[in-house]
Amino acid sequence: MTGLAVISVIRGMDGGVKLLSDINMGVAFALLVFVIIAGPTVLIFTGLGENLWGYITQAPALTDWRDRADINWFHDWTIFYWAWWISWCPFVGMFIARISKGRTVREYFAVVLLAPFAICLIWFTAFGETAILQYDEGVGTLADGVSNSSTVLFEMLASMPLALITSIAAIMLLIVFIVTSADSGALVVDTITSGGKTDAPVGQRIFWACSLGLTASALLYGGGEDALQSLQAGTITAALPFTIILLICCLSLYLGMRDEHRKINAWQEEQAE
Repeated sequence: MTGLAVISVIRGMDGGVKLLSDINMGVAFALLVFVIIAGPTVLIFTGLGENLWGYITQAPALTDWRDRADINWFHDWTIFYWAWWISWCPFVGMFIARISKGRTVREYFAVVLLAPFAICLIWFTAFGETAILQYDEGVGTLADGVSNSSTVLFEMLASMPLALITSIAAIMLLIVFIVTSADSGALVVDTITSGGKTDAPVGQRIFWACSLGLTASALLYGGGEDALQSLQAGTITAALPFTIILLICCLSLYLGMRDEHRKINAWQEEQAE
């Protein structure tokens, strides 16, 4: 995977990251359509509205930290992912800003916020309803419950037609998703360390891509699950002070867009006169 990431960063944004992302989204769409057709199609479509309503009604309670009975879930998923998203903000923000140059704010919000939410809703409904139905009806290994969350996807696909082909496609998706995260991360870090340049030397791109791969390998080899838990704890710790910076960035963005709006209105008034 590190080798693929290195090749991708050498090829650059259009020839590497964009190409892999397009391929991955095509395979993901094909797998999604297959699960919808081969799975409980009617249940999936009816579940979309139910899941959307459930998300809207239950999200406030699930994000409230007061009087929580599910402390382990709250700590491992809710709080951790709050910090996880915050720690990813500098990288994701710079990357999306770079690929969104020339777009309007309306287009940006539609593609970055609304489209991913809609895709996640459809994806988790299709795969989730199919897996839950297999459990309820005693189909395949999922009938015995979930013993390892990492293999649930493959256990579900094993009980459906074309299991070998779909499992290979799923493995491909997992690999390329990691690769596209690594190469885009390497490009952003490369841009930061080169003073904002988007066309840094190829050797520097290779260095950061290899560094990401070696860091991940060292964590897995040196400590496995314990090392990853330590990294998660470090992520939460690092994200806390950055929250203040993030709030300042939000205020700066608001002030900048307000100033831009005033300039546009002034220019339009001058043109009208």
